[in-house]
Amino acid sequence: MELAVYNISGKEAGRKVSLNDNIFGIEPNDHAIYLDVKLIQANKRQGTHSSKERSQLSGSTRKLKRQKGTGTARMGDIKSPILRGGARAFGPHPRSYSFKLNKKLRKLARVSALSHKAKANEILVVEDFNFETPKTKKYLEMLNNFDLNGRKTLLVLPDIKENVYLSSRNIQGAKVVAADSINTYDILNAYRLIIAESSFSELDKLFSK
Repeated sequence: MELAVYNISGKEAGRKVSLNDNIFGIEPNDHAIYLDVKLIQANKRQGTHSSKERSQLSGSTRKLKRQKGTGTARMGDIKSPILRGGARAFGPHPRSYSFKLNKKLRKLARVSALSHKAKANEILVVEDFNFETPKTKKYLEMLNNFDLNGRKTLLVLPDIKENVYLSSRNIQGAKVVAADSINTYDILNAYRLIIAESSFSELDKLFSK
């Protein structure tokens, strides 16, 4: 597959890039994508939730009423989970939600996500660029030139250019990453994947290992 290269003004640069079929042309593995996205989302969870069980709750341990003869259910102390203000039975405790995935599977997930984007014609190739100073207005102009303002976009650069990154930071839905930091969730979450021309060589290196 070949894609035209554009400049940030939205005009064609007069050349094309060929996409590597081993990265952008495979049959996507949807289960690998599911597992990798699940891992990424799980790693974002703090896992700091906590509740008190009977042994941790302050309160009297006096038996509230006699065991038999009341005609109602037996009742222990005031910390019983079935009482209002009582302890929590089997409540949550701090834990990690992370789990292990093999490197090959995570690589397959990212390549599958890129192939999905290529098949859906949701990849835009731009010339390498940088800004002299951080300027949100310049980044917005670029998005407007491609009719992407207000859309979720992921800009992939060969390496992070600080001025470009800072220019995008205040724009909702706009994200800038280096090619070696790309992940499955960000790829699929973006309405359009914007890839700088020299990022393709970095992606080739990343996924040929």
